[in-house]
Amino acid sequence: MLATALLWGLAGVCVKSISWNSMSIMSARCFIAVIMILITRRSFKLRINKKTAFGAVMMCLTGILYMMSIKLTTAATAIVLQYIAPILVYLYTVIFRHEKLRACEAAIVLAVFGGCVLSFADGLDPTKMLGNALGLLSGVTFAAQIIILNDDDTNSEDGVFLSNIIGIFAGLPFMFFDKGLNFEPKTIMWLLILGIFQYGLANICYAKGCQHVDKIEGALILTVEPIFNPIPVWIVTGEKPGPLAMAGFVIVVIGVGMYGALPLIRKKLHARTPA
Repeated sequence: MLATALLWGLAGVCVKSISWNSMSIMSARCFIAVIMILITRRSFKLRINKKTAFGAVMMCLTGILYMMSIKLTTAATAIVLQYIAPILVYLYTVIFRHEKLRACEAAIVLAVFGGCVLSFADGLDPTKMLGNALGLLSGVTFAAQIIILNDDDTNSEDGVFLSNIIGIFAGLPFMFFDKGLNFEPKTIMWLLILGIFQYGLANICYAKGCQHVDKIEGALILTVEPIFNPIPVWIVTGEKPGPLAMAGFVIVVIGVGMYGALPLIRKKLHARTPA
């Protein structure tokens, strides 16, 4: 999941560096990702049920909405709005799964989300309402994606594969009307980085990660993405993260570490409790 977050964090710099429209980029990215996934799967065979199919649709929608948001607002704004997802996942588990509400977990989830907001507080632009709205909506679909693909009845690997196939055909028609479409070496380079690393390899890691972490832990680990996002932008454009971004990074890393350590802490406390 950590590798997934770091690879997903390349989205901002890649999409901003490609002149194509968001749907054309989505189609090309998914096409490259499918090739990457097939190299590891070595089969087109899919085991699809309703939950797996729904999870694939949510994952595809998350990608589409996020890319559209990046084109209409800043990448920082798009990603921080998308990361309303951990809050939604936590609320889902408490309200619908009737998991026990623990004050420490609630505090950590809120702190992690606060760290994301703090990191990009200077980047939020209320004048770009459509892009902001799409970024927020991508957070809703992202939460649904996490919940469904982490479900025991869902095959996460097949869901991820199917989402990329859907993405290819969803974006393909838009290429015929894309005025910014070009195949310059720079464009091809960013597309390959986007498809191979940011989405293909990341999806392989994500599908595997879903099998080993719970919904809340997975959502929290993935919040490393918006913190890492400015680093490649800084390397390529020279834009340096400010003190707020660094403070947010510290909060997220500490929060994720604390959440991951909670089961071990509870186990030790339980072992010390007299029978």
